[in-house]
Amino acid sequence: MDVLSDVISTVRTGQPRSARVAWHAPWGMRFTGRESPAAAFQVVLQGSCWLLVDGREPVQLGAGDVLFLPRGHEHALTSDPSVAPLDLNCVDFLRDRSELMLPDPGEPIPNLTCSNEFPQPFQRFGATSVGDTASGEPTCVTVGGFYHAGPTRPHPLLTELPSVVHLPARVGQRSELPLAVGLLGRELGSNRPGGDTLVPHLLDMLIVYILRTYLEETATGEGPGCGFAGALRDPAVHAAIQAVHLDPAHPWTVAELGERAGLSRAAFSRRFTALVGQSPLAYVTWWRLATAGRLLRESDAPINAIARRVGYSSQFAFANAFKREFGRSPGRYREAARLDPPEGAFDPAPTERSG
Repeated sequence: MDVLSDVISTVRTGQPRSARVAWHAPWGMRFTGRESPAAAFQVVLQGSCWLLVDGREPVQLGAGDVLFLPRGHEHALTSDPSVAPLDLNCVDFLRDRSELMLPDPGEPIPNLTCSNEFPQPFQRFGATSVGDTASGEPTCVTVGGFYHAGPTRPHPLLTELPSVVHLPARVGQRSELPLAVGLLGRELGSNRPGGDTLVPHLLDMLIVYILRTYLEETATGEGPGCGFAGALRDPAVHAAIQAVHLDPAHPWTVAELGERAGLSRAAFSRRFTALVGQSPLAYVTWWRLATAGRLLRESDAPINAIARRVGYSSQFAFANAFKREFGRSPGRYREAARLDPPEGAFDPAPTERSG
């Protein structure tokens, strides 16, 4: 697996949520990030809206514009900057659901869930309308979604990204990104068999294209640049990172990683630390534990087997290192990771349809 794909694997924590929403003016919704999503996105499919972020000037978004929020930064979308956005939370949402959630004819009714651990209503996948549908056609249609974050540091690439990445639409360019958005939007807007399997893969694909586009468009053209993005463009450091990702259990030393990079031990250590922001062996340890966290979430492998897979011969040493990074033991982490918002905790009564 390449390094960028591994970044996606650290983003993909818990069940993803995504929805296609038709907004009818006047409207405004604040996405508070109370669930601490690891990454969130918003894409304007048609029409226009305004992005409001505290401390910044409002930004008008048009069809094809993409927002990526690598750390789930609080933001609001509105039909006009003068419209006060509502907070998307259980109390307000459930109180006003008859006005806020009105599925279009033929579109699936979203399955919304709330719990004490996750106070916001969750719509895993689906399509809906917000506002007064009697006013006519929607002024804006968006596709949005997010992944939940786990109790660990995000990948360095996500840490160094701006809190809000705005990729304006560019006609005739980024051919893959609009195709990925279109596929996801159509899948969310149809209630076809297999959607629960297909949508998570489309979400992964979309985030890959977003990150790939951002990295390509921010390349300076003069040297690799700085930060983890620069490390991915630096052949020597990238070779070392790739080696660690391919075999995290290997007993890596700085000298051996320097050999993979084609540099002396000292020169490699300086270059790696300057770009990645941590020493080579600190990154090795972090990646081992991040990999262990993913295995605990996604597999039923025994903890001692996971410890060996990521380079720890002692389960005791692994448990101590894991608790320092995640704040809990491997066993408790696995239990917590499987406590996702319960399906069907709130399922709106289906509306009657003519015919």
